This record gives sequence, structure tokens and C-alpha cells, in this order.
Amino acid sequence: MVTINENYLKLKAGYLFPEIARRVNAFAEANPNAAIIKLGIGDVTEPLPQACRDAMAQAIQDMGDRSSFKGYGPEQGYLWLREKIAEHDFNARNCGIDASEIFVSDGSKCDCGNILDILGKDNTIAVTDPVYPVYVDTNVMAGHTGEADENGKYEGLTYLPISADNDFTAAIPSGKVDLIYLCFPNNPTGAVATKAHLQTWVDYAKANGSLILFDAAYEAFITDPEIPHSIYEIEGARDCAIEFRSFSKNAGFTGTRCALTVVPKSLTVKASTGEDVQLWKLWNRRQCTKFNGVSYIVQRGAEAVYSAEGQAQIKALISFYLENAQIIRDRLSAAGLKVYGGINAPYVWVQTPAGLSSWDFFDKLLESANVVGTPGSGFGAAGEGYFRISAFNSRENVEEAMNRITANLKL
Repeated sequence: MVTINENYLKLKAGYLFPEIARRVNAFAEANPNAAIIKLGIGDVTEPLPQACRDAMAQAIQDMGDRSSFKGYGPEQGYLWLREKIAEHDFNARNCGIDASEIFVSDGSKCDCGNILDILGKDNTIAVTDPVYPVYVDTNVMAGHTGEADENGKYEGLTYLPISADNDFTAAIPSGKVDLIYLCFPNNPTGAVATKAHLQTWVDYAKANGSLILFDAAYEAFITDPEIPHSIYEIEGARDCAIEFRSFSKNAGFTGTRCALTVVPKSLTVKASTGEDVQLWKLWNRRQCTKFNGVSYIVQRGAEAVYSAEGQAQIKALISFYLENAQIIRDRLSAAGLKVYGGINAPYVWVQTPAGLSSWDFFDKLLESANVVGTPGSGFGAAGEGYFRISAFNSRENVEEAMNRITANLKL
């Protein structure tokens, strides 16, 4: 008899974004003339930068000539791309990251889940609440949790509530945890962390032998020069942290797929024998066994991000989406809603009007304004009463969505 991974059965509801899609599709079928504006899933809308398109076009030509054709590439990514990443993203900020410590992949979402392949099942795990669902669901799938309670919280996870009261930055746990998921700029709240705050986490991790899994997918949206872009800007982080990054939001690669994970060679953990084990070796083995690398064409496109033209075009893209976020903040604030985020991040975190749950507000926006956002409760119990609105859309759609919300809901 065929058996299954029954940990999947612990997932009480569909993954948040497919559930949103299900509701939106049902509404669209029932209302075929509705002009729905989607500000829910954080998918970009603007074209790829010209520098990236030109580089990929040239790479396609390379593939048509035997002398420049590329078959399997390095599982870790081509060195010419990893060197550019190390130089521009890390060492320009004195992070001390070597190109050999960078692994190019097809998505930071994938890597956030795949990293569990090299980590044991008995680790205690801390996540913020609300939280990007991938961190929780992949641990459930891997068998690292118990069952969920009536509030959707899983046995075996330590939940760290974040709210306006603590500026959406979690307090250090009172006890010891092994794995710590941190995301800054934060998805879904849009909050950022100061160097001092991140230093407390690094100090905690080093004191307790913990590992920080740091998701920096939105670091390009940081405009405040005092806010760190990388965990490796923090003293001691090389010894206790893995960082995930993506080209999806800064360069529009959501459909093109390119990301990276940094695993410092100085990062070690204890085996059951007490031996120090280098995580870099385990992740390298994992990638060489299960992954054949990102395509040459895509990596050439990612490399172009670091050209002078690419940098200017990326800056323009980021500014465009941040201007969208400012419009959302201003219009909803003027309408009487409390809003957070949207300054150094592409997400605006909105407190729902009195008496409406997160999903009630979702349905009300969809039905009354034909606008889609993301219910906060989908990110965790502490997200109830909040709603995430994405700045990833055209200017026309963002302005129209704000007009509809403020007019139809009479906030």
C-alpha cells in the first residue's frame, strides 16, 4: 500500500494565496463584468529592466553558437554572477561575504523551505506572528511541528507576537530556541529593524547556539541610510545566520526566477556527536544533489542588474513602487484608517475598520470595490484585525483602487 507524508494533513486550510485566488475566481465567475484590481499577492507588474532584457537577449544568441553554448552550469551559480553579488550587495556594506558563500537559486521562497533539508527535526523553532506563511507551512510539511490548535497555531512552534505596540519587531524569546525566522523589511507588516535590534538577535543566537534564517527579499526598498540591508552588517552574524535574497521584487524577476542564499563558511552547528559541522558543506551537497542550477540566460539577466544602466533602472523601479505605497498610505490615512509600513517596504499594513474581521474586510473590498488585498489573519492569529495591501501594480490601478475603496466603503 502506498503511504503518504501525513504531515501535509496537518495543514488545516489551503495555502493563503491559493485561497485568495479561489475566492477571487469565484467572484469573477459570478460577476464577469467586474474590473478587479489585485493588490494582494506581491507580484510585480512593471517590465523587466532594459539592461536585463538586453543581457538575456544576448545570452539567447550565445546559446545558438557552439563556441558560446552553455549546458549544465555550476549548481552554485556562475562565478561571474556570484562575484557581482558579493561586491555590490554585501562587501559594499562591509559584510565580508565571499563569492563562494553565495548560492544562486530559482527563488528565495524555495530556499526558505529547502534549507530544512539540512536541519534536524528536533530543533525548537521561533516565528513571528503574523508571519510569512512559508516559514510555518514548510516546517509542518517536514514534520517539525505537532497539530494546529483552534487558532491555527502549531504545537512545537514558538510564536513571537508583533504589533503596533512593539513597532512590529519581536521581543527576544525568554527561553532558548534553535531556529529563528526573521524577515526585514517585514512581510506582511512592512516594518524594518534597526542595527541595534538585529544586534540583540545576533547576540542571543550566539549565546544560545541558535541559527537565524534571515529573509531579506525586500531589502532594496530600504531608503533610510540608518537601516541595515543585510544581517551581515551586524557584528557576529557570519557565525549564526543564513540570508535569503531575491531578484523578484527589485528587478521584476517574479516570473523569470532568480534568487540567492548566503551560507558563510564560518557558520557551524553541533552534530549529535558534539562535532562542529559546517553548514556550507551540507547546503552545497544538497544543491549539488537536488538542483541543476538557474539557466544561463536568466543569470546573465541577473548580472545586468549590477551594470550602471541596470542600477539606474532598478532604482527607478523601486521608486515607482514606493510612490505607489505612499499613495496607498496617504489615501487610506485620509479616509480614517490606521496604516503602517509602506515607507521602506512595498507593503502597507492596514488596521481593519471596527467590527470587521480580516476576511470580512477582504470580502467587503472585493464585493464593494472589486479590489483584492490580503487578510492579516492569513499570516497568523496576531494578524487578525489587519489587512495587507501591496504596492505592486500600475499607477493607474493603484489610484483607481484607492478611489474605489474610499468611495464605496465610506470609511
